[in-house]
Amino acid sequence: MSGVQHITVSDDEAEQRVDRWLRRMFPHVSQGMVEKMCRKGDLRVDKGRVKANSRIEPGQIVRVPPLPEPGSVAPKREAVISEADAQMMRHSVLYKDDDIIVLNKPAGLAVQGGSGQTRHIDGLADALRFGMDSKPKLVHRLDKDTSGVFVMARTGRAAAGLAKSFHMRTTRKIYWAIVAGNPFPKVGTIRYGLVKASGHGPNGAGERMHCIHPDEVDETHGAKRATTDYAVIETLGQRATWVGLAPITGRTHQLRAHMAEMGHPIIGDGKYGTSSQTNDGEGWGAQLGGSVSKKLHLHARSLTLEHPVTRKEMSFTAPLPDHMKQTWDFFGFNMAYAPEDPFEYYEG
Repeated sequence: MSGVQHITVSDDEAEQRVDRWLRRMFPHVSQGMVEKMCRKGDLRVDKGRVKANSRIEPGQIVRVPPLPEPGSVAPKREAVISEADAQMMRHSVLYKDDDIIVLNKPAGLAVQGGSGQTRHIDGLADALRFGMDSKPKLVHRLDKDTSGVFVMARTGRAAAGLAKSFHMRTTRKIYWAIVAGNPFPKVGTIRYGLVKASGHGPNGAGERMHCIHPDEVDETHGAKRATTDYAVIETLGQRATWVGLAPITGRTHQLRAHMAEMGHPIIGDGKYGTSSQTNDGEGWGAQLGGSVSKKLHLHARSLTLEHPVTRKEMSFTAPLPDHMKQTWDFFGFNMAYAPEDPFEYYEG
């Protein structure tokens, strides 16, 4: 067992989560052990208690409690990745270089484990080493049922740079969705705050985000401010609308909760738009019926960011998943005429 250590965070380790920073330094320490240290207050940053997802800054001093010696903890058995899953992950790659790798995340595939998720991107990332010594690292997340552009870091330096970009909101993300009804006005900003409400399943499964009026956010315990820009791209009468969505903040389920609060839930959203209610036009109801898929119609269409190493501005675009492409074809929505940035279209 080692003694207490006090480690100063270096410049190239900025904006990392403290749990990931610690596990890179001490690979034999499990995630469960790190979370237990945080709960007990044994792991501290600048003498203060932290959560596992707290981010560290250069110059901060991390107090690391006594750790077991390497080899004294039974290594976690590595999951075996099937050839089918490995091919699926590799076919999802949109771009890669020495520092980053960009995927078109499939709908229905979780980003990381938890709440009964045993198959997820983090667990399959070994298939994306492409000659690197370690698997690519997570730096942001998408909901399990949301598809689209997803970036990972291939080096610690890139992970720190990307994490900072997402934290400072210098990235530009545009989602495509089909929502019930026809939002008015055609372009606008939603500023409802969000507060988490636990679900009724095991360990709080099924939790939802509730919208709070902006004037009530500061007085509501646990509420956080959230901002979403939306723009209508094309409509199907009063029945459904193809919209572009740009999250200014990055709260859990933000786009889904905000559109439902407007009365225009995203099609296929059983959590916020109800899974049983068929939309009858002009608004509420997450299912359109007929041959339209009941899967969530939300796709991270594009991502613009500054490369964490070269500092070059880069943009990535992901094609729609099959269930959304079929809906676009069924409605006659023509992707060839869609503006890359629908918000610039309205500004012009």
